[in-house]
Amino acid sequence: MFDLFAAPAIESSKRFGRRFGRMGQALIGVVHRASKPACWLCLAALVSACGKPETPAEATAEPAADFGVLIFGDSGYHLGYPDEDDYADVFTAEEYLENEYADWIDDKRPVEEFEAGPSAVSPVTGGVVPATGMHRISAAMKKYCTEVATCDFGVMLGDNIYPDGATLGADGFDDATRFREILDDPFGSLVEDPAHYVTYVTLGNHDWNTSRAGGFAQMAYLGNHGGFHIEGPFYSARPQGVGGAVELFVIDTSMMLASMTVRKDRLNDDGSEASTDEIDEPGYAVEPLTDAERNMHIWLEDALRTSSAQWKLVVAHHPIWSSSGGKFEEARALREAILPAMCRYADAFLAGHEHTLEIHTDNCAAALGRPAEKPLVQIVSGAAAKQRPIHSSFMRHQAAKYPEHTTVWAEGLLWGFAHLRVSGDRATVTLLSIPDAESEDISVDFEYGFERRSHIAYGDS
Repeated sequence: MFDLFAAPAIESSKRFGRRFGRMGQALIGVVHRASKPACWLCLAALVSACGKPETPAEATAEPAADFGVLIFGDSGYHLGYPDEDDYADVFTAEEYLENEYADWIDDKRPVEEFEAGPSAVSPVTGGVVPATGMHRISAAMKKYCTEVATCDFGVMLGDNIYPDGATLGADGFDDATRFREILDDPFGSLVEDPAHYVTYVTLGNHDWNTSRAGGFAQMAYLGNHGGFHIEGPFYSARPQGVGGAVELFVIDTSMMLASMTVRKDRLNDDGSEASTDEIDEPGYAVEPLTDAERNMHIWLEDALRTSSAQWKLVVAHHPIWSSSGGKFEEARALREAILPAMCRYADAFLAGHEHTLEIHTDNCAAALGRPAEKPLVQIVSGAAAKQRPIHSSFMRHQAAKYPEHTTVWAEGLLWGFAHLRVSGDRATVTLLSIPDAESEDISVDFEYGFERRSHIAYGDS
């Protein structure tokens, strides 16, 4: 199996991601067939566990689902709002490359795959910093939804404001201006047709960096803006104009993780997961304070189970699987908390956090005690402003350690977004990117089709 993931010494992480995705697509059918349960097990799955109804009411009277979704995350990186490190380390172009290389080595990435992302000069500090793709991605999404695809609504997957969310003036910048420049100007009017288009929003860890009040200030602004929709840290919503065919279940995984014990990520020199008892204390102000916030995972399961929507999409910031090698302990904690509910009742999971484009599947064997008839699909779309490489060595070890998981596609060091097209019981996700250099080109990097699964009953083992 390892030979499938071996990359030539001179191959960049971006090209490796493309090749890995093609092989993952070829293998996914084999995985599905190998993991499909026997007939008697399918019948057993129809039996309700613990006296709770496992099959939600079906919206059979409604027309077949037909809608398009724009999916983007980690969009809030604006050069006008520096990080503290940007003030401390005012790099020249040469120093910037040296620092990027040092970080690459510290992350235990294969040295022969080193590739630096595009850079720019900070208008505030004068130092060289990573470039942002915010406004070019905004323009690309507008073009794509106007000229190519139908976008009935969108989802914005958190880290909407870098580096510290709304600060209430603590950093010397006015939040009203920040909201306009980072939220409204690029993303407040993405789609004009259809008129019912709105972007449904969740927050990410950076949105809570300064204070709890800052996070709620951002939600108040978005909640009063016609182009966005948010109802608090977690909520469900049925987008307009699609006949009630889809329901979104939006959760705040930063708040959820703040109440969990999460270990620090550590990698061995070969890129495999290292064991550690060191606890990763959350560096952001989002600890849950109410019973509802503390029991968000219970709300999610109940809301999914009782929904009658044809398609059920869970929306969050943090993924449950990813390829960069630096987020796996958070992902492990979230799988324990929310994967069983999603495996029973959801059709797909949409996340950001990683500044990459990725598609993963989980056959639910670890969550439910046996493989599900159809795997749960996860779409990671966090490349709307910042870039991050994938970690080929980590991916190879992750594939060997977790047989329930398959990376269908993973690509880093790019700016991009995703689009989901649903027709009846089938969906197609398209991953799209733009070049680093100024251009209006939009590339289709990968497409993947999957079927609705939430109408199937998945009881306990």
